[in-house]
Amino acid sequence: MPIRHFGGHRSLVSRSQPLKFSYGSEKMNASKGGYRVFSANSSAACTELAKKITERLGVELGKSLVYQEPNRETRVDVRESVRGQDIFIIQTIPKDVNTAIMELLVMAYALKTSCANNIIGVIPYFPYSKQCKMRKRGSVVCKLLASMLAKAGLTHIITMDLHQKEIQGFFSFPVDNLRASPFLIQYIQEEVADYRNAVIVAKSPSAAKRAQSYAERLRLGLAVMHGEAHHSELDMVDGRNSPPFSPPSNRTTTGHTGLELPLMMAKEKPPITVVGDVGGRIAIIVDDIIDDLEDFVAAAEILKERGAYKIYIMATHGLLSGDAPRLIEESAIDEVVVTNTVPHEGQKLQCPKIKTVDVSMVLAEAIRRTHNGESMAYLFRNIAVDD
Repeated sequence: MPIRHFGGHRSLVSRSQPLKFSYGSEKMNASKGGYRVFSANSSAACTELAKKITERLGVELGKSLVYQEPNRETRVDVRESVRGQDIFIIQTIPKDVNTAIMELLVMAYALKTSCANNIIGVIPYFPYSKQCKMRKRGSVVCKLLASMLAKAGLTHIITMDLHQKEIQGFFSFPVDNLRASPFLIQYIQEEVADYRNAVIVAKSPSAAKRAQSYAERLRLGLAVMHGEAHHSELDMVDGRNSPPFSPPSNRTTTGHTGLELPLMMAKEKPPITVVGDVGGRIAIIVDDIIDDLEDFVAAAEILKERGAYKIYIMATHGLLSGDAPRLIEESAIDEVVVTNTVPHEGQKLQCPKIKTVDVSMVLAEAIRRTHNGESMAYLFRNIAVDD
């Protein structure tokens, strides 16, 4: 075997030895090979948004099979290689929320174990977002879900109009919270006849900031509703009225010292009142989620009594649970406008008053910019925190 010299060092190299691979500066570039978009829904009706997004991106929907076993266990079969690629999982939330969550978790974990580079969840409506505060002996379920998604392998989330923007702090990875307000405002300008004679209405004081943002952009007046149609029942007795602890030496015959903490008056909302003039005008109620319709129906009746001649409801997420289509059809509401973040085709067939605004454009652009490492600031032009 001949001896060859390289820079003063001797090395034994066989003439028949194959070419060497360098693992230093010439690393394999598999991680920049591209990206794939998958849908984590087992229901064909729920993949409509995913199809619209992939059409705008000019890519095909990833090959996968998501289904339920006869015993209701979720099974995911990824049918193409994802090694070293950026994977976007689009998950819309149908009525069966818990099944949709398990589909997302199982698919994310399957992609993680298949060596995907980044796993980004595109979850337009983030479930359990209303359970983001501690109430009595409950739990912050939204924080639990954020931890589960991170454990399953997600590295980033793209969502839209979180119920509370502070929810982003529950996650240990980046969250892009997109806004639907530009699309809803455009709908008002183009589809609501004589919208200049409208007034933006907040159904409760907590929605006043959102309503104010709409009113300022449309140069319209603002009205705020306060109170509720039905008084809530008092809390159940749960031990809060038990006497305070006291040492045995200080106890009286009744068993406690007689010291009493100041009593706080229980909160009680008054009947619904409207702050602002809606007489002879179009009332547009804006909110982020439409789920239980009873409050919206009661608000519409009050606005009609105050002189509003047309009533619209605009919201990002149309959950429209239960008897919502029938309640809308029989109410004083003229039109309910929601985006397609949540599938609601069945409800639209039952109630022609429900209209849909497509937001697939902004979701597709968010995916493209995330993969290319571009700034997301373009998607938030002139959008304030309160939008």
